[in-house]
Order: sequence, then structure tokens, then C-alpha cells
Amino acid sequence: MVDTAAVGSALGGTNASSQVRLAENFEMFLTLLTEQMKNQDPLSPLDSTQFVDQLVSFSSVEQQIASNQNLESLLVIQSAAAQGAAIGFMGRMATVNSPQTALTGGQAEWGYTLPDQAAESQLVIRDATGRVVARLEGETGPGRHTLAWDGTDGSGNSLADGLYSLTVNATNANGETMSSTVSSTSRVTGVDLSGSEVVIEMGQLRVPLSSVRALREAATA
Repeated sequence: MVDTAAVGSALGGTNASSQVRLAENFEMFLTLLTEQMKNQDPLSPLDSTQFVDQLVSFSSVEQQIASNQNLESLLVIQSAAAQGAAIGFMGRMATVNSPQTALTGGQAEWGYTLPDQAAESQLVIRDATGRVVARLEGETGPGRHTLAWDGTDGSGNSLADGLYSLTVNATNANGETMSSTVSSTSRVTGVDLSGSEVVIEMGQLRVPLSSVRALREAATA
């Protein structure tokens, strides 16, 4: 008889190849079954239970392949829906999980969250090379806060547009460092659909669609 364990290995390939291998094995099984039935000993007939078990195994493998096909179809539909939705992000303000943001026209915005009351909080802004360009006093209360930066350094000089990152240095009453989560908000300038995951472009900042946490209409002049 055909080894059904080998038949089950058909699931390891693609659905198309799995179906072909399953059909070939099933045809071989029927051929062997026919030959065994024709040449069985009338005084010691073959156990029909074994054939039933084999047929059940084939049916189970076929159902698993069909389930895999349905899951792949759902993933394709979900991906297409995500791509279609991402197109609607164009021109809007998106908040993403990233310490980086794009300074555009002298405007940049971050959000940061403190878990508890802080004794001190300092906001450090760095350019794309990691050089510190500004140090600002931050909020100390627990919860989410917003930093709207005008793109000037510590001397009041306007900096060039580009990518900048924010670091929050906060300590509690005992002088212990507090953790803080940082997000950035920028206008969506493009959507890249070429890869396996949709990428949102916000000036020079590129982030996966899964990192987007909020979306709002851009302010009009």
C-alpha cells in the first residue's frame, strides 16, 4: 500500500505542487488497491479497514491543502485592502512609533510619554549624523506630551530640513532614569507599495504601515 506519511509531506510545498503530488499518490494508491483486490487470496482476504484508513488519510491531506489555499487568498485580500487604505494617507498628518521625524519648512512634531511624575525632563534633538543641535526643557507630568519644534538650534539659528531624532532624558525624585516612549508626527508625502509590506513616506522618513498609530487631516493655510 501507499505510505500515507509520505503523502502528508505534500503539504510542505506550494499548494499547486501539493495538489499534483497528492493526485499522483492517490492514483498510485488506487492502482495498487485494484491489483491487490484482483490478486488477493480468497481464503485470506485483505483487511478492508486498512483501505478505509488510507482513504481517510488522503481526504485529510486534501482538506489541509484546501485550507492553506483559503488562508493564502485571505492574506492576498488583506494585503490589497491595506494598500488601498494606505493611498488615502497621502497629504494627511500621521503619528508613528519613531524617535525620528522630518523637519519641513521649519516645523517638526514629536510626542513623548512619561509613565510617572518626573523630577526633571530634558529633550535632546539630534540631526541625522547624531550631533546634538538643541536641548529643551521637557514636561514632567505623567502621560503624553507634545513637542512642536521650530527647527532652530540652541543659538536660535534655523536648521536645514531633514531627519532629526528626539531623546527624552527624565529622572524621578530619587534621581533614577525613567523610560519614555517617543513618537513623531509628519505629513505623509508618499506610499511605497513595491515591497512585501506597505511603507509610508513622510519626507525623508520611511516607516512600515504597521507603525502608524494615528492619522488626522493636515492643517490648511
